[in-house]
Amino acid sequence: MSAPFLAEIRIFGFNFAPRGWALCNGQLLPISQNTALFSLIGTFYGGNGQSNFALPNMQGNFPMHWGNGPGLSQHVVGETGGEPVHSLSVAEIPNHNHLVQAPPESTPVQSPSAGFLGTSAAKPYDTGTPNAGLAPDSAGITGSSIAHNNLPPYVAVNFCIAMQGIFPARN
Repeated sequence: MSAPFLAEIRIFGFNFAPRGWALCNGQLLPISQNTALFSLIGTFYGGNGQSNFALPNMQGNFPMHWGNGPGLSQHVVGETGGEPVHSLSVAEIPNHNHLVQAPPESTPVQSPSAGFLGTSAAKPYDTGTPNAGLAPDSAGITGSSIAHNNLPPYVAVNFCIAMQGIFPARN
C-alpha cells in the first residue's frame, strides 16, 4: 500500500485504527501536536481552533460529497445533517382518501330474522336525512406519531483518517 495523503480517509474492514491512522470518531486533538493535519482540516469538524480541533465523526453518519448537484442544495465540508429517526407530519403524508364503503343496491345481506342470505331491496344510502350514525370504529384517527427508523440498509465499517503521510499539494 502506498503512503497515504495526510488527512486522507479510508475505509477498513477491521475494528481498529492501524499505526499512523486514527478512528474518525470526532475526537479533539491538540493543534500544537498536529499542526500539519490542522492546516489541512482546520475546524471543519469541530474544535475551538485555538488549542484544539476535531477529527470527522463518521459514527452513524454516511459520507457525502461537499458542493451541490443538479436540484440539490449547497453543502460544505464538515457539515452534518439528516436524522436517524423521523416522525411524519401531516404535510409529509401522501395525498389520499379514506372512502366510506357502502354496498350497492341489491347486494346480498344477512337477514337478521331468517338467518339466510337474501337481497336487500332498500337503497343502502340516499340523499335523505340519516337515521343512524356510523359505528364508532368505522372511521377515526389512527397512528401513534412514533418516530420510525430513517436508515437505508447498511453495513458497518471502520473509517480512519491518516495522521501521517504525504502533505497534499494543491493544483
